[in-house]
Amino acid sequence: MSTSPVSLLPFNTFGLAQHARTLLVLERRSQLPELWRSLREALPLFVGEGSNLLFTAPFEGTVLVNRLRGITVTDAGDAWLVRAEGGESWHGLVCHTLERDMPGLENLALIPGTVGAAPIQNIGAYGIELAQFCESVESFDWDSGEIRHWPAADCAFGYRDSVFKHAARRHLILSLTLRLPKDWRPVLGYGPLAALGEAASPAQIFEQVCATRRSKLPDPALLGNAGSFFKNPKVGEAQAEALKLAWPALPVYPAEPGLIKLAAGWLIDQAGLKGCRLGGAGVHEHQALVLVNLGGATAEDIVRLAALVRERVEQQFGVRLEPEVRVMGPRGESSLDEVLACLN
Repeated sequence: MSTSPVSLLPFNTFGLAQHARTLLVLERRSQLPELWRSLREALPLFVGEGSNLLFTAPFEGTVLVNRLRGITVTDAGDAWLVRAEGGESWHGLVCHTLERDMPGLENLALIPGTVGAAPIQNIGAYGIELAQFCESVESFDWDSGEIRHWPAADCAFGYRDSVFKHAARRHLILSLTLRLPKDWRPVLGYGPLAALGEAASPAQIFEQVCATRRSKLPDPALLGNAGSFFKNPKVGEAQAEALKLAWPALPVYPAEPGLIKLAAGWLIDQAGLKGCRLGGAGVHEHQALVLVNLGGATAEDIVRLAALVRERVEQQFGVRLEPEVRVMGPRGESSLDEVLACLN
């Protein structure tokens, strides 16, 4: 255990020099009972790699870093059941399955973060979401001190959403079990994958996804960022049709019945914000959906830039963007508006 103040620089990919009062690392399940007894009155902030966090202030509580490791595979006849501990690297898990001829996750390659963060966010890319492969989630309930197993149907998966952001937000994800069907079929409907053709192999899709992500998304080790800062917004069909008339090149994708998903990065780009700078923060010059730390950025720089992006897009398109990144205040999860109110 490390006590105050502890740098959070290694635990947030934005590269912000924030601190926490206390930091603990969970490496073995046997640590859980004692940790829970000592911290049960004050919920810790559960952190994997910090690839989806924006620390806007010094954190006044305890940060618990999940480093539980291990991957096991069971042959279920028509599918592989892959169980991974929450502290495993997500991309490492994708590589692990492909190396063992268990395809399915190749479209989700190179997504930063840990396995434990994946179901919370219901991560997705290139036409695939985690929910399509999730068999079950194992969590530790910080209120009761009990372990719970969640069938996928109970996880309330939605677009970048799950029960673990709501009713089960006080649960620490211990492990994730995925079901990878042996009757594999490529998913090639998005972007450059379509050019591969139906005969594409899992390895070819994996390489194309990695190449595409590397060409568009900056490496956090070189340029601090948390990936896509905003969610792709959903609008009603009538609003989508009106926007498409005014902006024929607007990318649109079907979502739930009656809703259409828009490309947030395209909206930001068309608002003239690609490459925009505010203090040490900027909108990435190659991918407008990514806000970056250009060097020495403060949390205030990033928050004010995010607010500027949201305001400009809303003015031009009448569409309000929502952060995909979790905005953290001094005592826990906050919101862009709450942080802005404190700054103004």
